[in-house]
Amino acid sequence: MPEMQLFEETIKEAAAYSSLSDRGIRFTDSQRSKVQDLVYSGIVEGRKMSTRERAFRLEEALTTSDFPLMFGDVLDRQLLAAYKAIEPAWKPFTKMSTVKDFRDAYRFSVYGSDQYLPRVAEKGEYLASELDELRYTIAVLKYGRQIDLSWEAMVNDDLGALRDIPERFAKAAMRTEHRIMTTLYASDLGAHVEGAGGNLYQLGINCNFAASGDCPLTIANLEHGIQTMNQFTDIGGEPIMAAPKYLVVCPALEMTARQILTSATKMWLAGATTIAAAPDVARPMNNVVAGMGLTLIVDKYLPVVNTGNDQDTQWYLFSDPADIAALEAAHLSGHESPEIAMKSSDKVTVGGGLMSPFSGDFATDNVFYRVREVFGGTKLDWRGSFMGGYVI
Repeated sequence: MPEMQLFEETIKEAAAYSSLSDRGIRFTDSQRSKVQDLVYSGIVEGRKMSTRERAFRLEEALTTSDFPLMFGDVLDRQLLAAYKAIEPAWKPFTKMSTVKDFRDAYRFSVYGSDQYLPRVAEKGEYLASELDELRYTIAVLKYGRQIDLSWEAMVNDDLGALRDIPERFAKAAMRTEHRIMTTLYASDLGAHVEGAGGNLYQLGINCNFAASGDCPLTIANLEHGIQTMNQFTDIGGEPIMAAPKYLVVCPALEMTARQILTSATKMWLAGATTIAAAPDVARPMNNVVAGMGLTLIVDKYLPVVNTGNDQDTQWYLFSDPADIAALEAAHLSGHESPEIAMKSSDKVTVGGGLMSPFSGDFATDNVFYRVREVFGGTKLDWRGSFMGGYVI
């Protein structure tokens, strides 16, 4: 190599070396040429330098390039796009919100003074009423993991591991949220409590089964569930807008649910009346459930988080969360999507320049990625949901 060399040729060499060796990313000849042209096009052409200056400039070019930052930005955009592309099953029937920090946040429901008005006699006194409140608690927690790749593995990467990491982290964040929310409502049987601390489902109120039955998903049982939710009242005994909008089932019931929601008619088999020679009872044949606009949601996490006898029989009804929310999910404000980050390299060049995160750390040359998810959920009003298919 001659003692004196054009500066742009030095930058060309730096760009090619940085692209192929430092970051472990391979370009075609055409792509490499375009990248090189971008690097040196802004340099004053024809400038010459000594070998010593050339070596110093080469080290700086290999470590202070903006290309690693641009690659990092691409990774973040890929992560966000992948996260939005996977729509979780629980979101349609869940109220979404944010909290400002990690401390407990409170949701208040005020009730009273909205019951029917009592009659006031002539010259009679208006009776006083009271307002009361319910309080629900929600808090977010931090979840995450890290992964480190050797520099050699990145150089030898022919399988797209660099592109695969953001997708894996996005799936991990989505699955974390899904598992948390499904765990909140799956077979949450117990006693109702107005406010925090109760269960969503209680025998004889919003579970239409006895100790000897499991209430399978049928047209008749679904009709009963819809009627039951429509008969829910507020604390003061007044009717409320609790009509179900979503039918949520486990994967084993998907075909049954689709048959119910798409059948125009329903068929009744001959039973005891026919066998006993009693007159048959006329029954309507239209399947009104199919025309009620229920949206079917298959929650594949139901049999995962619920390993009891009802993991393949459970089904649920949920109201529109804009009317009555049975569940609420929250992210930390400003962190509504998972965050991916790389660990900065703790190496510097001999000339003192910073090095790319893709060059790894000083001790091992490992490259570190990390994902962080901040999320929480809670149960709200039990009147916004109904459960069936529970096996005692």
